[in-house]
Amino acid sequence: MRSMLVALLCGIAAAAGTTNTKLLFGGTIIAFDSKTDSLKIIRNGSVLIRGDRIAAVTAIARPADLPADTEAVDFTGQIITPGFVDTHRHGWQTALKTLGSNTSLAEYFGRYGEFAAADKYGPEDVYLGQLAGLLEAINAGVTTTLDHAHHTWSNATAYAGLKASIESGARVFWAYAFHNIPSLNYTVPDQVPNFREIADGDLLKGSTVELGIAYDAWGQDHGESLQVVQLAREYNVSVVTTHCLAGAWGILNQPRDLDVYGILSDSIPVVFSHASLLTADDAQLLRARNQFISVTPESEMHYGHTHPHSHLILDQASIGVDTHFTYSTDILTQARFWLQSVRRHLYANVLDEWRIPSTTPMSAGQAFLLATRNGGLALRRRDLGVIEAGAKADIVVWDARQSPSLLGWRDPVAAVLLHASVADVLHVLVDGQFRKRDGKLVAPDYQDLRAKFQASAEKIQTRWMQTPYPVLQGQFMSGWDFEAPKVVDAVRGDGDGYTGPFLD
Repeated sequence: MRSMLVALLCGIAAAAGTTNTKLLFGGTIIAFDSKTDSLKIIRNGSVLIRGDRIAAVTAIARPADLPADTEAVDFTGQIITPGFVDTHRHGWQTALKTLGSNTSLAEYFGRYGEFAAADKYGPEDVYLGQLAGLLEAINAGVTTTLDHAHHTWSNATAYAGLKASIESGARVFWAYAFHNIPSLNYTVPDQVPNFREIADGDLLKGSTVELGIAYDAWGQDHGESLQVVQLAREYNVSVVTTHCLAGAWGILNQPRDLDVYGILSDSIPVVFSHASLLTADDAQLLRARNQFISVTPESEMHYGHTHPHSHLILDQASIGVDTHFTYSTDILTQARFWLQSVRRHLYANVLDEWRIPSTTPMSAGQAFLLATRNGGLALRRRDLGVIEAGAKADIVVWDARQSPSLLGWRDPVAAVLLHASVADVLHVLVDGQFRKRDGKLVAPDYQDLRAKFQASAEKIQTRWMQTPYPVLQGQFMSGWDFEAPKVVDAVRGDGDGYTGPFLD
């Protein structure tokens, strides 16, 4: 058996000739078995990479007689996982970091979203924020991002965000956002030629970036919505995504609103971000059309969307980050939040009946799948979010040998999901290329980027600090009244936790 596996590995590597081949050997691999749709733990195994693909995964610690040009890297004692897949993010917002730490969703709309930012961000600001944000994601082990690119408020800013996405080296599904920006008089008819120019051009060729479409006004203007669908079909985009939020929020974009146009039955994947107040009928429609939602646990708790029903359709769910400038940028934290949130909710159902929960309602393995393989399924890419032969070589290596937080681990899934942190991400590969190595980003001119980004961030943050907060009185745009929730305090008195101004 051993000789057969060695021959297989050597044959695959030899067939590669002078192409880029790597052998990651000696680690514990969280692989995937498509035959059983389950995680497969391989201890002291190896992963052979040829070009941008995984050529073989084997239980042999280190196959012998590999071609001389194979780069062999010893990961003995480490944990090797697929890269995380983030199915909802706005990368350009990085420069706003820490400004929205106490912001509700209603405040966000009037202060931090694309409509508030369009007249304050130049193309260079978008470029720097997008690039810095995606590198931050890679640093955290996120190898694939579905970017709802609503920085498309001018031709120049659209190209700036796209250029940054390409230069990041991340795998990005860059979803061009069609929207009307009143402050700049830049409308969907202005955007269509810009989108066509990008789609018809050569900019994306040879990169790890694919073109998608983002649109949030389904049903508001039938003609406009139909035009978006026609563009998606004409260019066979890699994904369509939309913010989906019902109830008192009134933002809608529910599955039924898109199904009218037949887009849910096409080959193009559609990802519904949040879908926090999904109805039972819409959930069944997602299953019937095999479309996915993106749960963004920390976002939905932070902003107040909540997520009362998302746990009921985890078979059609993936995980995203959303506005990374406001909280954690890594999918690991989101998966951990979501695991414990679901557990708490389902435990409470039992306790409310004065009974004692006898088992856990969700396992760590399920949360791991949501953060990896399900993200690939949401994008209809079975070659993403898994380690198996034929999959894309998007891989994370965790420092299980030296990290104090991983000392004494036995179950590699639990070790990563419940004990590891971003600091334990030792290596990250995208398309078979190291994007982080030995704990440091592999990015050209990163120090220069940091300096330029910092200058841009200081300029942007100064502008925001000079802009008053929106006064939320009367009714929200959905027609429902505003109401302040009960405010809790960790100390007695009227303080907010700070002894003086904290944003100078």
